[in-house]
Amino acid sequence: MNIDQVIQSGQMDYTGIEAPYFLIGLLSAFENRFQAIADNAMQEISWKQFFAIICINMCREAPTLKELSDILGSSHQNVKQILLKLEKKGFIRFRPDETDKRKQRIVLTDYCLEFCRKNDEAGRTVMNRMFKGIPKESIETTIRTILHMDQNLKGL
Repeated sequence: MNIDQVIQSGQMDYTGIEAPYFLIGLLSAFENRFQAIADNAMQEISWKQFFAIICINMCREAPTLKELSDILGSSHQNVKQILLKLEKKGFIRFRPDETDKRKQRIVLTDYCLEFCRKNDEAGRTVMNRMFKGIPKESIETTIRTILHMDQNLKGL
């Protein structure tokens, strides 16, 4: 049963719930469903591991653990566990920073890049289905709203 079915089923009473609270609940439920689908589709790695790979790949320079933790919005310890699993599977490696040997930079391996190439079409199919019928303007509004919410959270 998805959230729309739950809403229509009458199983829950949404009377008096303010829109911001409802939105946070929807985002949380959506993230759980998306993670389950993505975990099942990838099989070799989890969605959280794949998201870390996506973020590493988008960095102009190989990130440090601290930088990646900030990007992912997760604790140093959680990101370290994700990275250790990825390293064990051959997806990433650590290399010393060229200017500060105390820092370790996270680098994607050739094995990882090949995995991404092989799974790109399947990922695009899922994304296209998920966003089917949603106007670009709605997506952009949602992005701006979530970015604004994130900025507000950083001020707490």
